[in-house]
Amino acid sequence: MSPVEVVLRFAVAAVAGYLLGSVPSGVIVGRLFGRVDPRTLGSGKTGATNVMRSAGVGPALLVVALDVGKGVAAVLLARFLFFPEPLGARGGPHNLQATAEAIAAAGALLGHNFSIFIGFSGGRGVATGGGAILAMSPAAVLIAVIALIVPIALTRYVSLGSIVAAAAAGLAALALALTGHDYLPHAIFALAGGLFVILAHRDNIERLLHGTERKLGQPAR
Repeated sequence: MSPVEVVLRFAVAAVAGYLLGSVPSGVIVGRLFGRVDPRTLGSGKTGATNVMRSAGVGPALLVVALDVGKGVAAVLLARFLFFPEPLGARGGPHNLQATAEAIAAAGALLGHNFSIFIGFSGGRGVATGGGAILAMSPAAVLIAVIALIVPIALTRYVSLGSIVAAAAAGLAALALALTGHDYLPHAIFALAGGLFVILAHRDNIERLLHGTERKLGQPAR
């Protein structure tokens, strides 16, 4: 495979990932089930937490599934359409495949947070980023899910759980890569994506510090 072909495949993976990520699941589900645009309530984001406040638990779970699916689909598209060889050795075409997956995952995360279909608005990327890591590093996601559930169960702050989970996923993926159980491009995405998700929670962090963050179950105002 020539360098030009590799670059072209990377570019297509990035664009395809972005377009998949841009599908505004929260807006679509919110309007179908609650007849409300979640961007008009609460945090103004399109994620499941805001959809739950406007449309209920069932629609929120559907949004989670769809957002996770966007991340998974972006990675699988890069894996099977652009670099169909199975992952094996840590170098050569297999490392190119892992890089393509990471690029597509980054595109999906950007698309979810800055969707071209809804004026470059969107969510915070927790579910979509998690879906991408699930397709690349399932073990890292298992650790991240535990890191997500425990803070929410203890404090009822979804944002706190999301922040902790984003950091945990990145660190877990890095540990897997450094011990030879995963590919470095996957770890780079998990670390950079985790930081991106944490930065997307800047307003939540400020409210957590001031004690004004909404807890799970509290209505949006």
